[in-house]
Amino acid sequence: MTAWTWRFEKADGTETEPAVEPEEFTTQGDAESWIGEQWRALLDGGVEQVRLFEDDTEIYPAPMSLRAAAES
Repeated sequence: MTAWTWRFEKADGTETEPAVEPEEFTTQGDAESWIGEQWRALLDGGVEQVRLFEDDTEIYPAPMSLRAAAES
């Protein structure tokens, strides 16, 4: 079974613990919906960027900035 998970990072790319407890997701859409609902709380808790993984494979070519979402 495929697991979709988020990696939470500071601005310099070091991994950090999120303020909101993540879960493992069974679809990419579920994972993306969750981050869409939680990004403000994550940003407020010190997470600057996230990476989405399908098992061990990174989905996007670069980390997704939560700060950019706040500015749009």
